[in-house]
Amino acid sequence: MVSQRLREEIEEIAELKGKLGAVIVAHNYQRPEVQDIADFVGDSLELARRCAEVKAETIVFCGVDFMAETAAILNPDATVLLSAATACCPMAAMIDDDKLREWKERYPKATVVAYVNTTAAVKAGSDICCTSANAVKVVESVPNDEILFIPDKHLGHYVSTKVSRKKMILYPGYCIAHARLRAEEVRLAKHHHPEAKVLVHPECREEVIELADAVLSTSQMVRYAKESPAKTFLIGTEEGLLHRLYKENPKKKFYILSPRLFCANMKKTRLGTVVETMKLKRNRVTVPEDIRLKAKQALDRMLAVV
Repeated sequence: MVSQRLREEIEEIAELKGKLGAVIVAHNYQRPEVQDIADFVGDSLELARRCAEVKAETIVFCGVDFMAETAAILNPDATVLLSAATACCPMAAMIDDDKLREWKERYPKATVVAYVNTTAAVKAGSDICCTSANAVKVVESVPNDEILFIPDKHLGHYVSTKVSRKKMILYPGYCIAHARLRAEEVRLAKHHHPEAKVLVHPECREEVIELADAVLSTSQMVRYAKESPAKTFLIGTEEGLLHRLYKENPKKKFYILSPRLFCANMKKTRLGTVVETMKLKRNRVTVPEDIRLKAKQALDRMLAVV
């Protein structure tokens, strides 16, 4: 049952979209009602591709800070507004350009592969970016056999198991939400649902990944669930994905592997914050041109990897 207030906010967002010439993009971890008003919902790779291609005066980004920065880097002609001013990524904050410089000096021969969960300045100091969906392909595409992978040690370790010929140097960052999931929780869930397929995100711990049937980005999980003959799935990623999984697979069952798979920053966006952001044209995200051009090179190299 949609409340009167919710209906009014939805109508106001539609009106503001027309006034601003805006498109709204949302990450798979956003609240259900936010996903439902978005023009496009996806994972980091899909959102990066969409923002690079979209023809719009304004991009309203329902996600966290580094995602809006990526949109501003790839589409400098658009005005990029972040839907909640304080929606940040703790993992992205675990490395800055000074720390990256120190690690590059320590490993001068290594190619720097930066997860997109990084600031524009860190991307600018990197050789190529990757997402959870294409990290293995990106690392495989790098001619150099020595890789400095930043900042997610869990994703980096997962990649190392798939590209064994590379020497992977892992920066000690991690996703707070995914790191909460423990192997014992997975085992208990499998005991209660032995018929279920276990799908986990590569940001999870090594011992969790070892128990999974598939290790996938969020949108890859949606496609896997749609194509699989299985009817029940145990999901090891932020709980916001359940909305899209049920929406696109209404006859299947999905269970979150832990109630702690929750990102408070992703949940800062509400319909009310979207309305206020659009109405006041606030939370504009800009990137200095010298940094933007360098960061764009790293992102373009990523997007060129098929």
